[in-house]
Amino acid sequence: MKEVVLDTETTGISIKDGHRIVEIGCIELDNLIPTENKFHCYLNPERKVSEQAFKIHGYNDEFLSKQKKFQDVCQKFLDFIKDKKLIIHNAEFDLSHLNNELKLCGKNKINNEIVDTLILARDKFPGSQINLDALCKRFSIDNSRRVTHTALIDCDLLSKVYINLIDQKEPTLNFQNEYDKINDKLSYKVDYFKKVIKPSSNEVNKHNHYLKNNLKKNYY
Repeated sequence: MKEVVLDTETTGISIKDGHRIVEIGCIELDNLIPTENKFHCYLNPERKVSEQAFKIHGYNDEFLSKQKKFQDVCQKFLDFIKDKKLIIHNAEFDLSHLNNELKLCGKNKINNEIVDTLILARDKFPGSQINLDALCKRFSIDNSRRVTHTALIDCDLLSKVYINLIDQKEPTLNFQNEYDKINDKLSYKVDYFKKVIKPSSNEVNKHNHYLKNNLKKNYY
């Protein structure tokens, strides 16, 4: 099954207060490797962005008012995530907002398989900080681009965090193993050795004669 790393940005925290989504970012993974297949959009939330949310993502009302509404991208988004496992950090937050948007469009809730990396991190590092920045630091992932929270950047970082959380590190190259594999394919084994070859008596005499004559010339 292919997976999708997903992140959203919103006008505020709670849908009960009428807050809406302003950005959706998705990166597809195939065997844990990001593909070229991505989904990204800014959205017109049809309401003002809270001051707290603006400090987090920096999207102002003027910019967002010029973007498409969720209903305009709804089907394209659903087609993108169809039959794919969703990887989300703090899934409860993102899913509540996405399901609210779907409800407003008359669509069913998301029923994909969900992996919440917040829960994975909590189980793996109990008592430690488990926000995205803290996990990037723990796994030595460069998050210097994350000046503000933007969906695609957060997805890219989360994909790397996710791989570390499930202990699927990038394979290291074992040169001896690679040599053995190549050698096994040959019809013969390649051996390297040094053999001492003794000079003949004629070669010894010529060598001594050369040294005797040349040493005299160099000395005098």
